[in-house]
Formats: sequence, C-alpha cells, structure tokens
Amino acid sequence: MSILLINPNLVVQRNDPMTTGVVYMPLALASFAAALKLKHLHVDVIDAFGLAPFQARCQDKFLILGIDSNQIVQRIPESTRCIFLFANQVINHLSLVDILRAIKGRFPDKILGILENSQAVTAYSLTPVVDELFGHGADFAVIGDLEEGGVQVAQWLAAGQSWASIPDIPGILTPNKRHASRGEVPDLDGLANPAWDLFPLENYWSLRFAHGPQTRARYLPLMTSRGCPYPCRFCVAPATTGRRWRGRSAAKVVDEMVACMETFQVDEFHIEDLNPTVSDKRIREICTLILQRKLKVSWKLVAGTKVESIKDGVTVRMMAEAGCDYISISPESGAPEMLEAMHKPFKVHHALEIIRHMGENGIRSQACFVIGFPGEGPLQRQKSFQLAHTLTQAGVDEIAIFMITPVPGSELFTQVQGFKSLSDLNFTPVWRDDYAGLNRFRKKLYFAFLLWKLRYFPWKIARQCFNFFVRRRFETKMEMIPYRAMVWKWIGMRQCCKSRVGHAVPPDEERSRHAAR
Repeated sequence: MSILLINPNLVVQRNDPMTTGVVYMPLALASFAAALKLKHLHVDVIDAFGLAPFQARCQDKFLILGIDSNQIVQRIPESTRCIFLFANQVINHLSLVDILRAIKGRFPDKILGILENSQAVTAYSLTPVVDELFGHGADFAVIGDLEEGGVQVAQWLAAGQSWASIPDIPGILTPNKRHASRGEVPDLDGLANPAWDLFPLENYWSLRFAHGPQTRARYLPLMTSRGCPYPCRFCVAPATTGRRWRGRSAAKVVDEMVACMETFQVDEFHIEDLNPTVSDKRIREICTLILQRKLKVSWKLVAGTKVESIKDGVTVRMMAEAGCDYISISPESGAPEMLEAMHKPFKVHHALEIIRHMGENGIRSQACFVIGFPGEGPLQRQKSFQLAHTLTQAGVDEIAIFMITPVPGSELFTQVQGFKSLSDLNFTPVWRDDYAGLNRFRKKLYFAFLLWKLRYFPWKIARQCFNFFVRRRFETKMEMIPYRAMVWKWIGMRQCCKSRVGHAVPPDEERSRHAAR
C-alpha cells in the first residue's frame, strides 16, 4: 500500500499579486516524505502547483495556479490507502478544501489527513479550524513535527491496521480524539534530508522567483532549526511551536548543503527557519564549517530572523565570508507602545549597527513592518514611517509592509471578524473596514522609501534596475516581486478573460508561450 502526499495549488489575490502569490517550495512536506521513505514506506507525491505553475483558473477574487482537483483525482493510484494534504499557507486554504472535497467524493473509502505547516508565519494552526476540515471530509489532522505523529499514523495504516482502532498518538487530531500535545521530533539531527527527488524542481527553478530573491539558476530551501522563543501576539508561531526553539547541529546543516550540491547541482540555499540565529555560537560554527570545506555557496535568511540574536559585526563578517548575502529582519513598528502591545521586543540601535555591518560586508538587508494592529493610529504609523527613514539612511536595502491579519492560532484570530474565508486572511485583507486607509499608508511608505534610497544610495537603485530589466537574477525581493507580479497578472488576465468566453488556453501551450518570452 502506498502513501500519497499532496501539495495544494498556489492562490493569488488578484487585486494584489505583489503581496500575495509568494512561491514556497513545500519544505516540510519534502522532509515528511523523507521520513516515510526512511521507514521503508512507498511514497507518491502530487505537487498541484509545482506540476503546472502556469496553469490558472479564476475563482471570485482569487487566481488559482496549478492542476485542478479533477486532474489531481485522476493521478491518485488505486493502491493508495492514506492521503495527506499539506496545509502549506493560509491563503491556499480554499484550494485545500476543494481538493479535499474532490478526493472524498471520488474515493470515499480512502483515509484523508491534513498536515500542519508548523514552521511558517504565513501558515496557520489547524487546531482552531480542524472541525471545518472534518466537515469537508478529513479524517484526521497532524500538528507539530510531521515526522513524529504523521509517520506513526502512516505506519499504522500501511500495516493494514484498522483506522477505528488507531492508538492515541501525540499530534493527531480526530473528530473523537484531541491529543493536547504536538508531535515533536526529539533530535532534529536524526532526520533524513528532504526527499526533493519526488518534486518537480525544474518547474520551480524555471519561474525565476521564489520566496527569497533567486540569484542563481537553481536553489533549494533549507531549515536549520525549528521554533521561535518569542511571544508576538500577531504571529501563529507561538501556537504551532510552543515557543520552543531547537537547532540542528552545524555539521548536519553543512552536510545537507553538500548533499544538495552533489545530487541536484544546487549552490544557493534559502533558509526558511522561523528564527535561525537564536544561537550565535551555532551560526558561527556553520560558517566555520562552510569555510573549512571550501564550499562555494550562496545562502539567504529569507524568512527573517531576530536581529538582536545576531551578536555583532564579527558574526556578520563570518556569515558574509561563508556565503550569506541576504538577511531579513523585522522591526515591525517604530512605535514603542505598539511593540509593547504586540509583545515584540526590538532594539533600534542594535539593528542600525547590524545593518551597517551587513552593508559593509555585501549582505543585502530587508526590514519588515506590520500595520493595522489593534490600537494603532496615525501617530503610531508615523513613527514607523520615521523608523523606515532611519533604517534607509543606515543602508537597509529594502522594506516590506504587511497588514495585520488574524491567522488561526494567533491571539488575534478570535478577536477579529469580517472575513468570509480563511483564504481572506492574507497580508492584503480587503475585508477590513480600515483597509483603504492602511493601503494608502503602505503605498506612501513604499514610494517614500524609493525616494530616500535614490537620495542616499542612488547606485543601489541603478543596480536593482539592472537586475530587474537585464539579468532577471535578483539580489533583493524588491527587484524580484514586481517581476513575479507581472507574471501572475499577465497569466491571470489572460486565463480569466479566456474563461469568460469558454476558451481557456491549454496549460501546455500557456507554459510554452511563457518559456518563449
């Protein structure tokens, strides 16, 4: 009997392909697949987005990219007993539900499980929404480390055991059993490297954009640690990780880099940890090993890190020498009262020092802000405006501005109303009463940032224009995101217009046209 893993479609909010439509390789799913293979289980994968990233259909205000649910159902092997669907990002929820319904309608006897993505701030906790998933046909959900509870369930079912008699397993939620604890791998170093051989990597690479800036022709995501110790109230991580941080050893991290280089000819790595630099000692050990083994690699902290955990300029210099060329940090707000309300500590002077060290060592830097937190007003947003100016003067290469949204699992989820679908809970929440005002501020700050950067660092603007228009190899997200938005906008306009007249372009033809451009 085989185990089937499904990565759902990518969902883009059509009015904002700049903020939504971010491409994430399904790292947690690839790690889960490797854990299953390590137990000698037969694993099949259907990556709904990755198989056809240029195939699109419109659904209300969303653009859905990848093969449709009927095509997914047709690919399911008859020998499959258990199917796991990966709840990768909250905006993709409507795709997840559509696939879940289609499979249950076609294969009512197959056992369906939903996998939580516990290591991403753009994902969502399944615990507060699991009843909805059960209502759509799911039999169980896996929370926490998938390699723990998920593997135990797969082994039980693959052995032919009855689902009705499944034992009480940590991290498994069913309509009748709600285990209080998350599944947690005791030793991350014991995990197998992600099974990327099961995924359509060439299709991801052909996009020329990713979550982080794709500088080279090939890249892979990498997770060097799990969890985050901080209690930010707008974030889902405290719920999905229990504020517990665990790091892989430096040797294991570098060994995975080497394996990816040898197997997939990859020399660019996007670090997707929630907080990779919690241990300064470990980061320095990783850098030392990369240099000792003379690896010619590029690596980027694309999901962000707590800037205070980057100790000093010595660490920054070591990271740069070892190939780190991009770091994202999160000031979140320039208003101390808002940081206190968010439970988000941030030391401005330390951030300015680290940003200067990054600039001196050739590391591109990003600063992320959130707006619209309860209690925030014009005065607090103006303080964020001023902090963005200060960071720009210090040399930050780009900023990102996200509107607060009540992701399931965050403290805000039970306090905010007005959305119709969980897919509405993205960083462009048009359902918010104050969305128009927040959007005006966001646009104003982005425009001001470009003017400040043109004033203080005009050569950086020139370099970014060259990367965007000529190289199509990106050193910052601000270079890459407009390119991605144009691709999604063009595909969306063409597919939606064709759909209105019942004349959609075949996906293979669409793909070949895009490749030709």
